[in-house]
Amino acid sequence: MAEQVGEVGVHWLGNDILIDAVSDPEVASVTCHVDYFDRGVIDRLQKGNWFEDPSNAPIACRQTGPITIGEFDLDKDGDVVFKESRSLIRKSLVVRRIYDKTNDTLIYLVNSQQVQGGSAKMNISTVSLYGQEVVWEKGRP
Repeated sequence: MAEQVGEVGVHWLGNDILIDAVSDPEVASVTCHVDYFDRGVIDRLQKGNWFEDPSNAPIACRQTGPITIGEFDLDKDGDVVFKESRSLIRKSLVVRRIYDKTNDTLIYLVNSQQVQGGSAKMNISTVSLYGQEVVWEKGRP
């Protein structure tokens, strides 16, 4: 679901910042860009944690065309749009969509999920539906 659209080398040890474009499968024409740190082999050897990458990940979501909304969960905890492993077994990077009905806004939350202990590393981006011609395939909630 994610497409890598950028890669910036930031250190001679091979560490990079990767940028992925994530399209929401239930909301046509909303694209989120998530960037994250990818550790190089030399850094992994020096610092250990061979199978783990940092879980910081900013997110920016924008309307990229006419919005058509399919079926998704309207509960307060929303729906998972994208999930990617950030370590061998313990950590995942998750993008979740939540609909704020009062403000007619889609909220996209990126956070880290860890098996042991939570993570306070998170970020949000919003896409306002106010004033937009939005097609709701299952009817407006």
